[in-house]
Amino acid sequence: MMSGSRVSASPRVAIVHEWLTQYVGSERVLEQLLRLFPRAELFAVADFLPADERGFLQGRRPRTTWIQSLPFARTRYRSYLPLMPLAIEQLDVSGFDLVMSSSHAVAKGVLTGPDQVHICYCHSPMRYAWDLQHQYLRESGLNGGVRAAAARALLHYLRLWDARTANGVNHFVANSSYIARRIRKAYGRDAVVIPPPVDTDFFTPTDAPRGGYFLAASRFVPYKRMDLIIRAFSQRPDLRLVVIGDGPAWRECARLAGPNVELRGQRPAEELREALRGARAFVFAAEEDFGILPVEAQACGTPVIAFGRGGVVDSVAPDETGVFFDEQSEEALLAAVARLETMRFSADTIRRRAEEFSVEAFRTRMTAHLRETLAAAGMKWSPDS
Repeated sequence: MMSGSRVSASPRVAIVHEWLTQYVGSERVLEQLLRLFPRAELFAVADFLPADERGFLQGRRPRTTWIQSLPFARTRYRSYLPLMPLAIEQLDVSGFDLVMSSSHAVAKGVLTGPDQVHICYCHSPMRYAWDLQHQYLRESGLNGGVRAAAARALLHYLRLWDARTANGVNHFVANSSYIARRIRKAYGRDAVVIPPPVDTDFFTPTDAPRGGYFLAASRFVPYKRMDLIIRAFSQRPDLRLVVIGDGPAWRECARLAGPNVELRGQRPAEELREALRGARAFVFAAEEDFGILPVEAQACGTPVIAFGRGGVVDSVAPDETGVFFDEQSEEALLAAVARLETMRFSADTIRRRAEEFSVEAFRTRMTAHLRETLAAAGMKWSPDS
């Protein structure tokens, strides 16, 4: 550990993640951080990863908080969010020179000292505590009454805690320019933008002819706006829509589907890839922090129709790799579909765009940033050291 001055030897590294329950977007970032720091020690609020999804941890068993042992935490860990600020502050990372947090809720709140460097890869400031508070309350049915008042008080507390703990971060890294702007708004801090890694080696084009369908894929939760996509295409029986995914809003969305809409449920990654390869276009209606799926679609040479806000603005090149619509309405989405049908796209051009977000690109950008940042702190470091 450093004491009073920076050290020149290879730093001792702690990596702090939120909760480990599945291998999705933020875990892909974590996987690459663990590869860059193979001797780092891993910390998390809780770890409930299934045995068949643990490979990306490369044999590590994270140190977890007491949230891990609370009743029903395996399935209802999110209900303990009010306790997580206290829990994350109990993780002892004082013996490390460099602390890297992978944070979209509380991980960045881990306590560090003045002679430690804390770099936060921020997937998002705590969404429900900041600009998405009102949307979160509406979607949770908390529009009035005692429960709504209690929820607002809790979110106020979380917002104050979140803003205060930003002071403990030396350097922020954002996953998109959209999140960099949210970091500036919430914390008053600048952030370097390093997009997350996308597996462009797995998602690849094919020479097979494309099918006559459009594709949407997502978890069925309100902000993903799968309902909007299904309603819009149900108005156009001449257009076929294939939908992949499941989630709490699946049944409601299924009731909206016309005969031209096929809901396949959650499918394996190989089936998703084949669906992406064969689609006329991938349809995306969410205002997402980054949005991995639009990049996976482009990696398959497939153009994207997307709501033109959020992280997708960084990944999709209008009129080159897809088209945007400017409001979350059925009319705007269908107008974008009509516009796309008049255009010609190059699968090679679309694929090249996706390669800008490959695992290799992530490692190159992150390595350069870490070298510069740690050198300024007097630390010697190289990848895989």
